Parts: sequence; C-alpha cells; structure tokens
Amino acid sequence: MHTTGRFVLAGRIEEISACDPTRTVLEFLREDKGLTGTKEGCAEGDCGACTVVLGELHDGAIRYRAVNACILFLPTLDGKQLLTVEDLPQPRDRQHTELHPVQQAIVDQHGSQCGFCTPGFVMSLFAMYHNHPEDSIGRTDIDLGLAGNLCRCTGYAPIVRAAEQALKAGRTDHVSAEEDRIIALLRSIQPVDTLKISSGTRQFLAPRATRELAKLLQEHPRATLVAGATDVGLWVTKQGQQPDTVIYLGEVAELTRIQDDDEQLHIGAAVCYTDATAAVTAHYPGFLPLIERIGAVQVRNAGTIGGNIANGSPIGDMPPGLIAAGARLALTSMQGRRLIELEDYFISYGRQDLKDGEYVEQILLPVPPPEQLFSTYKVSKRFEQDISAVCGAFCLRLENNTIRDARICYGGMAAIPKRARACESAMNDKAWSQETIDQAMLALLEDFEPISDVRASAQYRMRVAQNLLQRFFLEHGEFTFPVRIGASPNAPGRANGGIKGSSNA
Repeated sequence: MHTTGRFVLAGRIEEISACDPTRTVLEFLREDKGLTGTKEGCAEGDCGACTVVLGELHDGAIRYRAVNACILFLPTLDGKQLLTVEDLPQPRDRQHTELHPVQQAIVDQHGSQCGFCTPGFVMSLFAMYHNHPEDSIGRTDIDLGLAGNLCRCTGYAPIVRAAEQALKAGRTDHVSAEEDRIIALLRSIQPVDTLKISSGTRQFLAPRATRELAKLLQEHPRATLVAGATDVGLWVTKQGQQPDTVIYLGEVAELTRIQDDDEQLHIGAAVCYTDATAAVTAHYPGFLPLIERIGAVQVRNAGTIGGNIANGSPIGDMPPGLIAAGARLALTSMQGRRLIELEDYFISYGRQDLKDGEYVEQILLPVPPPEQLFSTYKVSKRFEQDISAVCGAFCLRLENNTIRDARICYGGMAAIPKRARACESAMNDKAWSQETIDQAMLALLEDFEPISDVRASAQYRMRVAQNLLQRFFLEHGEFTFPVRIGASPNAPGRANGGIKGSSNA
C-alpha cells in the first residue's frame, strides 16, 4: 500500500499525501496552486467552464481526454497527467510565447467575448485536436465534442469556425515535443498497489485488484464506491455530503475491461461510456443515440455503465435498454460471485439487490440474434445534458411477421426501471401489425401509473411512452428479412422534442 499519490502537472511530478478524499481537482487548482484559468460555473459537470484534460498511458502513448474538474476527486489523479489551459502556450524564445493552434483559432475567429467559458472550450478543443487524425473531423464531431461547453455571450458559430480552423489544419508538434519526456514521467509514477490517502478520520482507497476491493468492502461495508464520480461528485458539491471512506474503482484492472466471447459482452463495471461505446454499439447500434446524449463528452469520459446501474436511479439512461436486451449482472464479494437478471437488481425506489460487501463486477450483455429488432429512445426537455422525462427501450424477434420474445422497458415511468409486462403480453405471438401495436399501447395503462414532477406530467409521460412504441413500429414496420445487422431504417439524427432514436435489425 502506498500513501502518496503522484501525478504530472505543468510538466513536473506533483505529490499528495494528505487531503480530503473528496477534494475536487477544481478546488486544488484554484485554491492550492493559484491556477485560475479553470473556472467554476455550475459545480455539477454541466457547463464545461472547468474542463481540464487528463493524459494517461495507453498503448505506449498518451491518451488525452477532457473531463470536468468540478466533480473530479483529486486522489483519482494518481499516475496520470493533468493539463490545464495554463499548459498550452509554449515558449517561442526568451521573450515570447506562442499560442496553441486551438487558442490561436479562437482569437482568429473571434470565439470569445467575456472569456469566462473560453478556457473550457479551449481544453475541449485541445482534447479533440489530439484525438482526431488530420481531416477526419466533421461538423457532427465538433458538435458532439463541444456539447458539454456552454457559452452565454459569444454565440456558437464563431466557436465552431475556430474548431474547424484548428482541427482541420491537422496536428503539429507544437505541444507534442515534450511528450516523450512526459511518457517517461508517467511510467515512473504508475501505481503498483493500493493507494491510501487520509485526512483525519476520512480516507480515500484505490485498490488495483478485485480481491483487494472485496477485502476493503468487507472492512468498510458503508464505504462510498466511486468510479467516474459523475453522480457522487454532485452529492459532495450540491448536497454537502462528506463520506468517511471513498473506495475508487478506476484502478481495478478487472473492472476496466471489456471482453466479447461471441455469446455475450462482459463489460467491467468501471468501464466508462467512451470506452464501452464501440463494443456495445457493434452489436446494438440502437444504443448509440442514447449514449451520445448521456451528459456530454466530459461526462462520458468519466462516467461508467456500472455506476449508472449501481446507483439505482429510476431515470438512469442505460438500464431500460440493457434490461430490454436481457442483460445480467455479476455481483461479487468475499463470499463469492452471483449472477442475477438486471431487472431483478432494482427492487424499489432507493433499494437494490446488493448485499453488504458486494459490488457490481460486470454487466453481461447477450449478443443478439440476426432477426432481433432493438431501439432506444430518450425524451427530455433539452437535447443534451439533460435527465430523461421518459426513456423507452424495445426488443423483439420476428418470425414470419409474428412477434416473439418482446421485451419492453421504460425509465421515468415508475420508481424503478421497469418492464411493461402487459404490453409485452399484448404483443407476443401476435402479428406485427398496427392493430397489435394499438392494443399494446392500451396495455401500457395497466403497466404504469407515472407521477407528475418538474420534468413531466403523468399524462405526458403516458402519452410519450405510447408514442415511442408507435415510433418503434413505424421505424421497423417495412423491414423484411434477411436484413444486415446494424441496418437503420432512417438515419439517426436530431428530432423535435428532444427525441432521438436508432435501431438495429
């Protein structure tokens, strides 16, 4: 066990041996280091003013990813590089510095007015600059890459033009000249055992193997488990919570892997959305438009599918689709491992089937048969960076135009993500027809009694749930088999009312 966390900041190794386990990187930068380019806007990972970039060793190089510093806990930086807007200008000679190309593009295209949000935009562009090969960037990529950065005064057109200028010019060696030296520094500080950082009676623990994790959970059954902190971070910044023991999952090797054995995907609980997207959507293209609307890039670079499930929210984005697809959970403790259906994990509001000392180890997602239809839809007031009013997921097989194995699940319609059993019964072994869909839509009235809240009224939720089923039928109604896996009946895109969906068949 080591008791000093080490990371690279401003080209040098920084050490932390004692700190509040939930002290944020934003607080550290502004209050401890005087690096005030990184701003606090919302303190909940929505506005992007606090965007910084993490550099991590990956396949012998440095992988750069934008994250929100306002909900990122400082001890999680162990073994990583932290880049802020202050790091980007490089010395040209003894008297002058040279702006990074993304900074120069902001200047050239008049992409800043008051300037409060500008450092966050610059850091998001910096990450995109390193992650997109020359000429591979398009307007859709830019929109997705900047969706997590908000600007009140400039207007987005100049910022988009700046992004096009910087990214389409192709990467230069402006910033990369130091990368070999940074790689050597990162290699020298890679953790090899559990990190423990304490502050009074509170502590941060970062195990590196599942057995060590299970042991720590047995010793600290009330510990708060953290992976991306995109949810727990808000408990701290918005609710003022101060957990005594934080156990960080991001260094547990087994939890950060994805394996495909041709029968099912084994998704480690600490795999972030960004890393999971390609593997999941290769089998289920219908998940892509949903994943693209989970927070923004900064959130998807940190947030995990396992965390979305473990917190048990009735409006979590991923559970409806995973339940409809027949996913299972692997739950592990010192007593062993058990498998349960994902739908059985959610018992009631705030209650999940998780025993003391257990943690979510894997999500097991079955590989779909060729004849399966699958779609997910999210309805929210804002297109991006918003919580669902209703999330619907639909999965079934067609045999000679007859519906088999219908699995329909909704979020936002009950106290837990819940299957629509009466609706499924109204569809199974029936013809794939409008008449069947009409009956299934009526059956939803038996399945749910939604509530009214700030996001939607009960009446609206029920109407939307019915209409999403109708949409699923309309999108797939003209399909005849055989159909290539991954075919989409209409190209995914932005739709009115904050609804976006896609399909695979």
